[in-house]
Amino acid sequence: MVASGYICFIASIFVLLSISSAASYDPVDFDAFLQCLPKHSDHSVSIAGAILTPSNASFQSIYQLRANNLRILLSATSRPVAIITALHPSHAQAAVICAKRHGFQLRIRSGGHDYEGLSYISDVPFVILDMFNLKSIDIDMKTETAWVQAGATTGEVYYSIAQKSDVHGFPSGVCTTLGIGGHFSGGGYGFLMRKYGLSIDNVIDAQLIDANGRILDRKSMGEDVFWAIRGGGTTSFGIILSWRIKLVRVPPRVTVFNVQRTLEQGATELAYRWQQVAPKLPKDLFIRLQLVPINNGGNNKTVTVSFIGHFLGQADGLLRLMNVRFPELGLTRNDCSEMSWVQSALNWAGFPNGTSIDVLLNRVQVDRVFYKTKSDYYKAVIPKQGLETLWQVLMDIEDIFVQFNPYGGRMEEISESETAFAHRRGNLFKAQYGIQWSESDGGINASGRYVEMSRRLYNVMAPYASSDPREAFFNYRDLDIGSNESGETDFEVAKEYGAKFFRNNFMRLAGVKTMIDPENFFKNEQSIPPLPTPPSH
Repeated sequence: MVASGYICFIASIFVLLSISSAASYDPVDFDAFLQCLPKHSDHSVSIAGAILTPSNASFQSIYQLRANNLRILLSATSRPVAIITALHPSHAQAAVICAKRHGFQLRIRSGGHDYEGLSYISDVPFVILDMFNLKSIDIDMKTETAWVQAGATTGEVYYSIAQKSDVHGFPSGVCTTLGIGGHFSGGGYGFLMRKYGLSIDNVIDAQLIDANGRILDRKSMGEDVFWAIRGGGTTSFGIILSWRIKLVRVPPRVTVFNVQRTLEQGATELAYRWQQVAPKLPKDLFIRLQLVPINNGGNNKTVTVSFIGHFLGQADGLLRLMNVRFPELGLTRNDCSEMSWVQSALNWAGFPNGTSIDVLLNRVQVDRVFYKTKSDYYKAVIPKQGLETLWQVLMDIEDIFVQFNPYGGRMEEISESETAFAHRRGNLFKAQYGIQWSESDGGINASGRYVEMSRRLYNVMAPYASSDPREAFFNYRDLDIGSNESGETDFEVAKEYGAKFFRNNFMRLAGVKTMIDPENFFKNEQSIPPLPTPPSH
């Protein structure tokens, strides 16, 4: 089953995960690291219970529970020397100070939906700082704002807002177990994108722990750093402790629909038309295109094209709009379901109508599969011949799906330099290509084959996607587009993936990195490096 939203994979899999021993490290330094932690944390909340080493009974379960992609988990060749499950902000500060002092790399994890596992693997001795327990949400309805800690999930944010108001929401991801620390910072989006932009477009303050362990807010970090962490990914610059968000207004009733057509039912013509219509619709209407190959046995294959819609209004208004702007789809009253905004969030996450909103409080995605994801941006309509090529590749591969998310609306109004997230005006839609498989499909041993199939689809779409550079979405991590070694950050390599993720904003991001973390303490395989030092004469 492919959920209708962000890759929230659902599969019934039970596996015993085993990770080999950590990369070589000095046990003397490790002992000193452990002794350092309580010296730099608030004594009112003991850090002892937050420190997990491989000798702890719960170490392996915590490591696995909050890591989403089995392809990464089962292929990992090293594990952290420790996991710090911060229970207090000072525990995160201590992790920074002590890891830096004693030579351990720090990887930061909030939700665990890191497609390439960069938040929980490394080839050099490292510590995981797990922000999962820092999850407070403080809503102030007078100002229509909230402070949300990094470990809170999108589901918890939606639930908390719904407890206070039925006419407020927030634009972020469809999957309800995303940790907002990383999700927001990379440009998290959802079905409110065309109306209100991205999560970061509605962030008004933040708390960031820098490489010296200081907690900075917007004023003390400065506007350059605040600009960088909104779309540049936080983990190059520090650790997000919390975001202050501006809630957005939604009507008491919204309308959702999911209209499906196969190739035999004219899906090619409709998908071609969607590309021209969806980015130009009024902001209140968002229609995602989802493409899934279907094998009905033998050579009887087709593709189902789903038109998944969200309208900030009631069904009658939606039908009037669609009859004028997209009559070819043939949307009817029976296709439409009216509900509260928070119920629509459940609908998009794949829950059946009538599900209690209490499911938003489920914090961990228990059923996981193996997967590989890639992304594209499209600035021109894919011709019908290109769509037919896409259908053929999908039917050949079978275990793959594609999502096209329309731009336009608010995304067209924000300049690419306003935040670090640069993919704005000129894009018709963003694509996600997801391939997934289970243990019964070969599990970890089949990874190479499935990853190659994802690359095949990506290569086929090259003539139609953006180019020079071929742009990519930062939150859909993809090491294929360029990466460094775990312990290195070569500037020329970073320029390659940086241009794809951040376009013309990359050099400014490198400048901000130079200001806030000149020693490059915060690094991973796709982090932003400081500017290179000019050669001395």
